Amino acid sequence: MRSSRLLTLTFLVAGSSAAMAQDVPGIEICTVEKTMERRTSCLQSNVNFLQQTVGKLRLDQQQRLDAANRQIDALKATVTSLRKTVEELQAAQKAAAASPAKPAPAPAKDAAPAAKDAAK
Repeated sequence: MRSSRLLTLTFLVAGSSAAMAQDVPGIEICTVEKTMERRTSCLQSNVNFLQQTVGKLRLDQQQRLDAANRQIDALKATVTSLRKTVEELQAAQKAAAASPAKPAPAPAKDAAPAAKDAAK
């Protein structure tokens, strides 16, 4: 009785794994099919699987390209901003070099007590 249960369990497990294997999408070997209808159906299943796979890959690559293009545009804007900043700094440096250095004027606070001392 125990061996019959084990045999039944083995058939159930083997049968369920075969059924699950057919539900998994993928490329199947169609040359093992004997009838033309089953072979045609197998080939059509392969074609559908490949079309779905190509569609998913196309969408994924398009999303990656769009993200890369957005990043390139952001980097271009950053480079333009940095160029403008560099040009402004270079212009300020040239202006500072062109104008002569003037001595700082004496503070007015110091001059006022000296004038009071001279008046005494």
